[in-house]
Amino acid sequence: MHLDDRRRALADAMDAQGVWPADSAWVRRAVLEMVPRHAFAPERLWRWNGDDAYVPVDRGRDQDGWAALVYGGPDDSTVIQILDGLPSSSLSCVSVVADMLDSLMPEPGHRVLEVGTGAGWNAALLAARAGAGNVVSVEIDGDLAAAARGRLAAAGWEVAVHTGDGNAGWPAAAPYDRVIATYAVDDVPWAWIEQCRPGGRLVVPWGRLGHFALTVADDGRSASGWVQGLGMFMPSRGTDQGREYHAVRGDGAPDRAVRVGRDLRALANPHLVFALRVSHPDIRITTSDTDHGFTVRLHDGAGSWAAAQTEGSGLTSAYEGGPRHLLAEVETGRRLWQERGTPPLWDFGMTVTHDGQHVWAGDTAAAEPYSSPPG
Repeated sequence: MHLDDRRRALADAMDAQGVWPADSAWVRRAVLEMVPRHAFAPERLWRWNGDDAYVPVDRGRDQDGWAALVYGGPDDSTVIQILDGLPSSSLSCVSVVADMLDSLMPEPGHRVLEVGTGAGWNAALLAARAGAGNVVSVEIDGDLAAAARGRLAAAGWEVAVHTGDGNAGWPAAAPYDRVIATYAVDDVPWAWIEQCRPGGRLVVPWGRLGHFALTVADDGRSASGWVQGLGMFMPSRGTDQGREYHAVRGDGAPDRAVRVGRDLRALANPHLVFALRVSHPDIRITTSDTDHGFTVRLHDGAGSWAAAQTEGSGLTSAYEGGPRHLLAEVETGRRLWQERGTPPLWDFGMTVTHDGQHVWAGDTAAAEPYSSPPG
């Protein structure tokens, strides 16, 4: 299939899912007409082999396979770099890119700081909106920065790409009207708030699950805002990602069988899952629903795991290993969510100050931190 055909197919899929932002028509135009995604994809991409490793897909050897990775579905990212066997940079999936750009609300003439240049595609999309010379992008990987700089120049986009630690921002060109991160952080760096003008807006992926849009207070001493959408993001470079489930689980017998008193299908509810991300941030939850039943896998990236399966009859078998009782911890988090009135994920907000951050659920930033025990 030709690249233009794949591009149109992706656009049609975005239309079918209704995920083009209605209030930001410029995003659709930039993605489909002004900044072709394939112009920012390196010659070598990476694909999961379905078993235990990422394998290279080279444009010169497999044009169709390469194109299919560049233009997958709306929710498919394109891995452009592997370090230590794990993805370390990607072209983010189009649906999330569109959602984050919509949440950022950039306007022509705005000064924009992007942290995490990657391939340079998102920086080009920002430049298409903000204008030439108004986008500054910071990338910690020198090779990625150089390659992105070259692609941007070749495509005619005037973006200042610097090599440096994105968590420190780029103070030399501050203040900015908008700040956007393309990688996930658990703690929002104060430098990003400090370098954004009062009334300015930041869009920041938080942890492994979603992104917040924060507005800097008039006095510049804090920034607050709500969850804008869900999506998986690579962590800040150097972050300890812990071990995957299969590595934590190992091949040995479980330490104990666990009695489960309720149907675990509630863990497929994205609102509950986000609440658990807030109350129990180190527990990773994976679910699947098949003909054999509903399966839940939990692990903490370190040494504890749990697996449970609910069959069609309603019976649930569960097993755990390691020092922590993860199923009990998740049940505690579920009760907390219910006691707080089962807030939808859109009701969760974050406030960041120089001294730290807290996540809350409610109508205003004055709401009680969600992770505190119920009264």
